Amino acid sequence: MRRSLAIGLTVLSLVVCVAPASGSAPAGFGRATLTRFAALPAETYLPGSEPSGAALGTTPVNGVPVPFADQPIQGFSGVVRNGDGTFDVLSDNGYGAKANSADFVLRINRIFPDFDKGTVDVVGGVSLTDPHRHVPFPLTRPDRVLTGADIDVESFVKLADGSYWAGDEFGPYLLHFDRAGRLLAPPAPLPGVFAPENPAGTPNIGGSRGFEGLVLSPDRRTLNALLEGTVTGDTPGSLRLNEFDLGSGQFTGKRWLYQLDDPAHAIGDATAVDANRLLVIERDGEQGPAARVKKVYLADKRDRDRDGRMDKTLVADLLDLANPRRVGGFDDPFRFPFTTIEDIIVLDDRTIGVLNDNNFPFSSGRTPGKPDNNEFITVRLDRRLNADPRVLRR
Repeated sequence: MRRSLAIGLTVLSLVVCVAPASGSAPAGFGRATLTRFAALPAETYLPGSEPSGAALGTTPVNGVPVPFADQPIQGFSGVVRNGDGTFDVLSDNGYGAKANSADFVLRINRIFPDFDKGTVDVVGGVSLTDPHRHVPFPLTRPDRVLTGADIDVESFVKLADGSYWAGDEFGPYLLHFDRAGRLLAPPAPLPGVFAPENPAGTPNIGGSRGFEGLVLSPDRRTLNALLEGTVTGDTPGSLRLNEFDLGSGQFTGKRWLYQLDDPAHAIGDATAVDANRLLVIERDGEQGPAARVKKVYLADKRDRDRDGRMDKTLVADLLDLANPRRVGGFDDPFRFPFTTIEDIIVLDDRTIGVLNDNNFPFSSGRTPGKPDNNEFITVRLDRRLNADPRVLRR
């Protein structure tokens, strides 16, 4: 059944443990624990919005009739905290491909998780637009509202002025939007890297394998943009982490390499711990009982073993979370068995938040034959991160 959007708010309490600035990366993390659970039903739509999903045909998908009378609120591929119990989440390009997402409007939604009730309310949001004609290529809509056929936003951060930087996979580009979702400048391309969707150069990265993770430095001066795919000629399974200077609006040319455990894996998201360390979600492409790899690593740019790649420390296995209190009514251990897990955020020095991208209506990792909800879990780590206090205050 269609779910209306509730406006009522309940205060969300997050305990923030301020730790000293980071020294060296903690080692020897043990098993992490599920602490809270909330979910937004898969069939949640934006009331009074435009029809969507016309390119999906007419055969129901996972029992859901298509197309849709309204825009579904789905595909969460980035999360930022607002400090008032709400979070902003970024919906990606829609239905998984440029060709079938022309009627999906790109949007940042504001959500409020009520972990006591296990529910998530959508309490606002903005659609992404280009009214000042910064995008240099033709858009799908003459009104300059951005769709999933134009760009594929997969990661974002929020600055102190309320504006957003988003990472795109079709360019790959970085894009700067104001608090109302209006593009502020032309897309910033990554020099020398071209996705197949980008007509400006010869493709040297896989389709939709651009910026999957975007990290704001604790001093808010730089972004680190992590590619999902390996650039042609690089070691298989190595992903470039690229530095972007916010002051100049340009890539600096400085980069690091994140090495996947297996070239068949992908990353889902990344977030800062301090100036040198970031949390990265690494996953396989399976769901449900077939899922084998859904992990959170602490990656260190300092490369202490001098192998040319960021050092990695496992901090949480999302398929093996302790759940002695049976949070959410789930068994112990708890599994987060989704194809795409694309949102991670540091809540305090031992707690992270993780959300899935439900790929509505396609993914069915929780219950076969039924579309996945957008789930929001909090996970207590076995050890402190010793994060930069500026990260914990965000």
